Amino acid sequence: MKNRRLVIGAAVVLLGLAGGLMYWWLHASRAANTLTLYGNVDIWQVYPAFNDSGPVTRMLVTEGSVVRKGELIARIDATRYTDRLEAAKHQAQNLEAVLLRLMHGSRPQETARARATMEALRAIYQNAKINYARTLRLMPQGIASIQDRDDARAVLRSARGNYQAALQAYKLAVIGPRHEDIRAARSAYHAALAAQALAARELADTKLYAPADGMVEDRILEPGDMASPSTPVYTIALTSPLWVRAYVPETDLGKIALGMPAVITTDSFPGRRYRGWVGYISPTAQFTPKTVETPVLRTQLVYQVRVYACDSRGELRLGMPATVTIELARPLGAAGGTAATTPSCGETHARGG
Repeated sequence: MKNRRLVIGAAVVLLGLAGGLMYWWLHASRAANTLTLYGNVDIWQVYPAFNDSGPVTRMLVTEGSVVRKGELIARIDATRYTDRLEAAKHQAQNLEAVLLRLMHGSRPQETARARATMEALRAIYQNAKINYARTLRLMPQGIASIQDRDDARAVLRSARGNYQAALQAYKLAVIGPRHEDIRAARSAYHAALAAQALAARELADTKLYAPADGMVEDRILEPGDMASPSTPVYTIALTSPLWVRAYVPETDLGKIALGMPAVITTDSFPGRRYRGWVGYISPTAQFTPKTVETPVLRTQLVYQVRVYACDSRGELRLGMPATVTIELARPLGAAGGTAATTPSCGETHARGG
């Protein structure tokens, strides 16, 4: 009986040792296939500003508001820009009328009037020629004097000039405007259209729209403030993409590649795991920033890594400390480059630095 108990005890001890060895082996194997990094949640921020200057009339969102790309978020006084657009429209209409008049040429009534004027002056010219010839015939007989001859010749020359002028005016009425004048009028009209489009653009710029999906962090201006292109109106934190900025030691750099899956955890939500992937690896080394928590010496060179995260609940916040566990055994992408795609979030994020 005593021997049987000894055998059972020995078997239990051996099974315990075997289980411990198995657990140690599995834990060591898992540790060898993962890389743990420490960093902070990071996002991009934008600072939208008006493209025109003027007093702010309306601020349509507040801090904490979720905005969508293209959503109207602020306005400035548009009176000056509305008046400028109206003036540009009227100027364009005026130059369009000038261009159309030149392109259509002379009206039939204008051509007929020019022809009638030419015919009348031609009759006067013909009569002046007859009078001058008659005066020359009467001079040898002493009926006409030298003065009569000179007067008749002056009348003839004046009638000839008037007739030639009327003839050329009639020809111009038939031919119509010069091509150069039409091109100049067309250019002036197009310049007026461009000025009208610019005025319309300036009027549209009195409205500020959200440049991307995000959350409003700060209202920098308020109604009554003077806005300008150099003065941001809001600070908007983009909700996508979102990543953890971490740093990998040079000795572990060769273990990771773009596209490797990762798991992100935070102290704020214990037990919550966020899917992620390695989306950026810095091409240059740097000394470990003093704000980064890492077990290696601070003088050791590290490389910045961005691990993009899937956060459908919106729980990860800017600056939140996070732990990243990279699964080295299942790479999804190849090393090199600055972009990776994950099937988990269904998005592709690409941006360096």
